[in-house]
Amino acid sequence: MDEDKKVINLADVRRIIEPLYEGQVLYTGEPVLAHAEGVVDILRGIRDDDDLLAAAYLFCVWNQLKNPKEWLTGHFGKQVCELVENLKVVIDVSEKARKREGDAKISEQPDAVRRLLLALCQDLRVVLLRLASRLQTLRYFAASKAPGAKEYGAETLALYAPLANRLGIWQMKWELEDLSLRFTEPEVFHSIANALEETREERVASIQDAVRGIQNLLASHGIQASVSGRPKHIYSIWKKMVKKNLKFEQLFDVRAVRIIVDTVEKCYETLSLIQGTSEVLSKEFDDYIAKPKPNGYQSLHTVILGSRGKPLEIQIRTRAMHEFAELGVAAHWRYKEGSKRKAGEHEEDRVAWLRQMLAWKSDIQHSPTPESVKDQNIYVLTPQGKVLDLVAGSTPIDFAYHLHTELGHRCRGAKVDGVMVPLNTPLQSGQTVEIITAKTGAPSRDWLNPDLGFTASPRSRTKVRQWFNAQEMQQALASGREKIDKDLARIGKTAVKLEDLAKRLGFTSVDDLCLAAGKDELGQRAIENVLMPRAETPEHEDVLTTVKKPGHSEKGKVLVAGVDSLLTQLARCCHPVPPDEIVGFVTRGRGVTVHRADCPNIRSLDESGRDRLIEVSWTHDQTAVFPVEILVISQDRVGLLKDITEVFSREKESIVAMQSAKVKGDVHTTFTIEIRGKDDLARTLSAIREVRGVYSARRK
Repeated sequence: MDEDKKVINLADVRRIIEPLYEGQVLYTGEPVLAHAEGVVDILRGIRDDDDLLAAAYLFCVWNQLKNPKEWLTGHFGKQVCELVENLKVVIDVSEKARKREGDAKISEQPDAVRRLLLALCQDLRVVLLRLASRLQTLRYFAASKAPGAKEYGAETLALYAPLANRLGIWQMKWELEDLSLRFTEPEVFHSIANALEETREERVASIQDAVRGIQNLLASHGIQASVSGRPKHIYSIWKKMVKKNLKFEQLFDVRAVRIIVDTVEKCYETLSLIQGTSEVLSKEFDDYIAKPKPNGYQSLHTVILGSRGKPLEIQIRTRAMHEFAELGVAAHWRYKEGSKRKAGEHEEDRVAWLRQMLAWKSDIQHSPTPESVKDQNIYVLTPQGKVLDLVAGSTPIDFAYHLHTELGHRCRGAKVDGVMVPLNTPLQSGQTVEIITAKTGAPSRDWLNPDLGFTASPRSRTKVRQWFNAQEMQQALASGREKIDKDLARIGKTAVKLEDLAKRLGFTSVDDLCLAAGKDELGQRAIENVLMPRAETPEHEDVLTTVKKPGHSEKGKVLVAGVDSLLTQLARCCHPVPPDEIVGFVTRGRGVTVHRADCPNIRSLDESGRDRLIEVSWTHDQTAVFPVEILVISQDRVGLLKDITEVFSREKESIVAMQSAKVKGDVHTTFTIEIRGKDDLARTLSAIREVRGVYSARRK
């Protein structure tokens, strides 16, 4: 036996709490003890669970005791203590959300609040406690006519009634809806109630005739069944009237009969008998056995013309289906073979399954297995009470970026439930997070380090990377503009407009021009070629040459159209590799230098230089390798270079040269490697980006 388990005597529980609750009232005006007794009465009809009922009595003791956890555990056991503790958290969060204004109110974000409450409920019985408490509150408003009922009714229709529907607890759902409609739309409620009362005798007589006829029909065919009239609830009548734009007299299912049989086969046999002996309104047939509702509801629905010519709805289901239809998920909590099995025991998988079922993004077509369903989200609140859906493990930084990108950039601290915490603190469902910002600020490189745990969301990491990429681009733009200004000053062309220079060099904008210069893709010689054209252009030969490795020849890699055995070299300014589009430049004395077609040095050639361009193409030499430069930006850590070189080794690529420099705390390393083509390059860059501490890797 569980040593933490206590034998609960509900009479003793009530006796203990009575002096604690004496003279106390809730914010609604209802006495605390009366509310507790009302909740207990509601729950008795749903589930016979002493722990659950004890927690219903004890819902208000937590804030009245110095050591509530110790007191509750000592008197009632660990399970009851956990139920009361979880219930307190749920009450606090829901009340906080209820009191907010604007888009933080429950009516404005019911789905989010619903998911938050479910995430907080480690034991599903806490949801039942909360639903029963709300129902008791509405009953109190109905009996006392106290102020504030309309607000509670609207909240119930937005949050609690849909939750009860998804749980399938229709006993509670119907009453929640009817009472809420009574407070939110009193005229509508009373008009439908009066219409039902006026036709009550006729409806009762009609239903009694139908029940007798169906009982005789089924008995004559040897089918044992329970046949009874089904009450129709005012809210569902009003909803159907609004949805279908019908008058009360036009509704089909005000009169309804429920048939309960033993098996599914008997369900369909009964349906066949009734449809075969009655006039059927075919458009009103629904098979929820073959295709259950998302919340698990199963039944056969059809509408026939009754003995008095009035439409009559027929529901046919098994006893198990009926039990589920009345109690929902609570119907699964049954005692096994006479032994008492409590919901808190081995219930984790069921809760995970249920949470998935209650996700309002889409209806479940096939119930997932508990093993395949895990809750991967947490639900936290802003100081204004708005609920945010975040990835499990999210930190205050993830929270800030979820609200606004700029808020994330300027984030410098955070308070969780009013207490300062480190920025890499994992958040929990139900917490309220406040972000402390600087007037101006920027993210830290540390936020990208997975070992430090500052960000759990890929969205946050992307935004941080985008910020650093933008900064690098701005630096490159500024550096490129400065280089161009200096080059223009050297050749005495300071009056040249950059827009004109960009156009002449083949760039679409000045920013593209400056960016190319900042990345060392555009040199002074290219600017001179377009601004100071010469008859001879031997200067290109210095720029358009490659450094050849001893023992390696570029011959055979490139085919010159119409010419055999012509010496070719790959230009080091753009490092072309297959399948880059390429062009050949005829040098003086060194054959043909091969460039990428979009190389800035090629685009900057004047007319005489373009006359020296020839058509070239790649050969199909599988053994050929090509030098290419890649830039890796990373944090400065021990072993990083070793990890990167292991990538090259794994990809079977040789390192020809390497140059490293520290820029604002980051390490910028340029590798010259030999590859066989672009596919190899893409694979290698992707592998390097996965190395811990690497911020970016790209081809220069």
